[in-house]
Amino acid sequence: MDLALTTYDQKGIEEYILGSAEVVGLMCLRVFCKGDETMYQQLKPAAMKLGSAFQKINFLRDLNADYNGMGRSYFPGVDLTDFNEQTKSQIEEDIAKDFHDGYLGIKQLPRSARFGVYVAYLYYMALFEKIKNTPSHIILTNRIRVRNRRKLTILAYSYVKHQLNLL
Repeated sequence: MDLALTTYDQKGIEEYILGSAEVVGLMCLRVFCKGDETMYQQLKPAAMKLGSAFQKINFLRDLNADYNGMGRSYFPGVDLTDFNEQTKSQIEEDIAKDFHDGYLGIKQLPRSARFGVYVAYLYYMALFEKIKNTPSHIILTNRIRVRNRRKLTILAYSYVKHQLNLL
């Protein structure tokens, strides 16, 4: 889609997110459920929401490269020439809801699948928190990232929670 489009309307961005992120969550979920169609159908909305949250965070993280470098805008109705704290906050509220819904699904995954998904969730949550604590003008000019030390902490924390079955 990026080959032909630079600005997305609501329908277009929903299609983009479905094809780039939600479908990945669904493919993984199919494997995680090991043929249990009832479980798959039950967790399908949560898997899609988690994929959507991850993709939207990528959009915010890469705002500088996408908008300033390639002229792309993935936020329908948002004027990026006037990207401000209020606009950023509205995008963050949408992401937070997707994260919440996705986490509810993680807790219901089979134990054998939970650890990896939980690590990814915590990594993206750390990135999201860093973005939320960064002023909008910085988001538009810099790529926000999580330090390697923090990534290792997330991995260790996730492992302990998984081993103690505390997710």
